[in-house]
Amino acid sequence: MIDKFWQPTPSLHEKTGCYLLSLRALRIFDSIRNIVSETSTPAQTGSETAPSSQRQVPPLAVGMVVGLAATKLLIHLLTGGRYGYFRDELYYLDAARHLDWGFVDFAPLVAVYAKVGLMLGGSLHAIRLIPALAGAGVVALAMYIAQQLGGGRFAQALAGLAVLFSSGFLVIDNILSMNAVEPLFWMGAIAVLIRIVNTGNSRLWLWFGVLAGLGLENKHSTVFFGFTVVVALLLTEHRSEFKKPWIWLGGAVAFLIFLPNLLWQVRHNFATLEDLENVRRMGKNIVLGPVEFVWQQIYLLHPLLFPIWLAGLVSFLWHRRTRILGWTFVVFFLTMFAVHAKHYYLLPIYPMLLAGGAVAMERWLEARAATRRKLWPRAAIVVVIVFVASVVDVFMLPILPPEKYIKHSAFLHLSQLQTEVHHKSTWPQIFADQFGWEELVAEVAKIYQSLPPEERRQTAIFANNYGEAGAIDFFGPKHGLPPAICAHQNYYFWGPPDFTGDTYIVLQGRRSDLEQHFQSVDEAATHYHPYGMEEEDNPIYLCRGPKFKLSEVWPKLKHWN
Repeated sequence: MIDKFWQPTPSLHEKTGCYLLSLRALRIFDSIRNIVSETSTPAQTGSETAPSSQRQVPPLAVGMVVGLAATKLLIHLLTGGRYGYFRDELYYLDAARHLDWGFVDFAPLVAVYAKVGLMLGGSLHAIRLIPALAGAGVVALAMYIAQQLGGGRFAQALAGLAVLFSSGFLVIDNILSMNAVEPLFWMGAIAVLIRIVNTGNSRLWLWFGVLAGLGLENKHSTVFFGFTVVVALLLTEHRSEFKKPWIWLGGAVAFLIFLPNLLWQVRHNFATLEDLENVRRMGKNIVLGPVEFVWQQIYLLHPLLFPIWLAGLVSFLWHRRTRILGWTFVVFFLTMFAVHAKHYYLLPIYPMLLAGGAVAMERWLEARAATRRKLWPRAAIVVVIVFVASVVDVFMLPILPPEKYIKHSAFLHLSQLQTEVHHKSTWPQIFADQFGWEELVAEVAKIYQSLPPEERRQTAIFANNYGEAGAIDFFGPKHGLPPAICAHQNYYFWGPPDFTGDTYIVLQGRRSDLEQHFQSVDEAATHYHPYGMEEEDNPIYLCRGPKFKLSEVWPKLKHWN
């Protein structure tokens, strides 16, 4: 649900260059292919064909793993409370109060994360602790994958730094969502897959199944990840794994873990599929061409990191032993493009490419540099990543005050990278959707408290989207507000409420529609916030004399998109 990142506004020259991207990529690909082909020393070539049980990996640089993972955690602990609650977070907090095995538009585990946040007090830092920990875990996993691929200390450090300074990961790990935890499950499964390749221990498919099953309970897009691994197995020599029982048992484990959510879907007529079909039918998401889709991927991580993950992809495809990882990415990338996925849906797959690229770069430096010259190229790469990436990454975290953020971004000619058609704001949605919610609730409370006590007891608050409903339910109790009535997304299943009163405070309503259903409609206030989403800048109506019975019209109010 995170829909916007920043990119420079392209000039005519840049737009022309964008269409030449494929040609440039082919040249870069050819150069990197030459680099990768030169990284195999005689010893490494021998390890390519050696029995799996004889392959050795360098020691894990535990100190660096702990240090970089702790740095990642600290970044999010320091910045996680700078602005406010994100729209989706308010929705997840309500889901935490209605724990279930499924929800209309997300898998169940994110509600568990929100429940933990509520148990810790419900503050911004409390609810964002799990995504921060997950982000730190992904840094550590990337370094572990680099080590399992044969990378030494430099490769492990480079892999960790690449994930640490990736723009996309900085964004998603700073708010509560399933997107922050998804890479943890996927890369855990990839680490298991690499161990199977390295050791030949097929029993590890059971652990792959556990992680895949939990991934499905975290986010349904894990089904595409599992599909691409299966296709990659069939395209490589590792297809022999299907002749053994363990991969099938691992699949059974994944299915059993996912089964409760599947049964929920059956009981609710596959609500998630209906929701996804509504999104497709309404044309909610922007459909990108192949060049734009690739370009967004480059910006998603950070343009500076493009050579690293491209080197990782070429390296995987070049070497027989790791070709399964290369095919996993290729098939996943093509699948996401075919289904018109949002750019960040691919984010969980990149840590393995960054790790593979780090290993390829380390081997290339070792092959090219004399012993006495090994240090400075590595130091230069680290310095460039840290300092150059930091310039852009400042705009990926809630560090600057909103007015300065908007001013500096305008000076640098930054514009929004948009994935949905109708979302509009003066700055990225990931930040804009953290503003205005408390003010909106305060405005509703002012209207509510202005009513006579007798009428107040017969007044309901009707919210037309889950963000408003979540805000009313989270911030409303301190103002003495009743829970919101809402039929958007999973709120539909939490209703209809037992309400028979005569007064409604309506958010996001159209006056012409409301006048058809109420005897009187008055504009009680107009919400506006300079840094919030423009779609929330609307009148708040006080409506009396409903011409309907809520329980009877409830099915018609269902709104899934």
